Amino acid sequence: MSKDSAAAWPHDRNRPTFTPAPGGGLELAPSALDVRNLTIAYADGHVGVRDLSLELRRNSVTAIIGPSGCGKSTALRAFNRMNELIPGTTTSGKVLFHGIDIYDPAVDAVQVRKRIGMVFQKPNPFPKSIYENIAWGARLNGWTGDMDELVESSLKQAALWDEVKDKLKRSAYALSGGQQQRLCIARALALTPEILLMDEPTSALDPLSTAKIEALLDGLKAKYTIIIVTHNMQQAGRVSDMTAFLLTGDLVEYAPTRQLFVTPRDERTERYISGRFG
Repeated sequence: MSKDSAAAWPHDRNRPTFTPAPGGGLELAPSALDVRNLTIAYADGHVGVRDLSLELRRNSVTAIIGPSGCGKSTALRAFNRMNELIPGTTTSGKVLFHGIDIYDPAVDAVQVRKRIGMVFQKPNPFPKSIYENIAWGARLNGWTGDMDELVESSLKQAALWDEVKDKLKRSAYALSGGQQQRLCIARALALTPEILLMDEPTSALDPLSTAKIEALLDGLKAKYTIIIVTHNMQQAGRVSDMTAFLLTGDLVEYAPTRQLFVTPRDERTERYISGRFG
């Protein structure tokens, strides 16, 4: 096993490993995630996602849209094994990350969630200072570099540094809702993920804060792959390169965003985006 492999899985040298992040010297897979025949069912028998297959492109923004209850968030949580935290949930199929199925029993879910980060619908900063919101998770995950530099870099990537650089010791709860959400993005970026999952990250925010986060996504995709669930079709049209439309747990259509919105192939897609249901 290579030195990189041992570093990626510090607790078990027999675990499979992922190739390094961009710049690591190995050829990257053509897609960020390759989802194959993914089915997720809950304890009550409800099937949240059924036989989902799609390739999620690297260094792009992919939007997942559809009416409430269609399986958007269930699918998103499957991409870093968050559904496992819901008792009784079962998963079949594969989610390939660098060619390795993240559901392989030998793969550590904690390592998966470090490489595939998540930002939730409502801002959820830690009850700590702005600085410690970034530093705490990085420290817990073994960061040994310059912490001040990491905090500054993460906040700059989230377009928050200029607003908080003189307030780093203040409680994160003193920030506005939009600032708290950008802090949560910075916190996720501090763990150096390759993929960032975002579950309706602006639904609880005002229009100005929403616009700031949408502008942020365009810059972040140069370095990260972003997958965003949104109930707002206008937002999907503004921020995404690819769009997947789900309906009652099934993938109806997956295409470049402009194509899906202007010339959808499926009548159900056209009916949804024109507002005739949903």
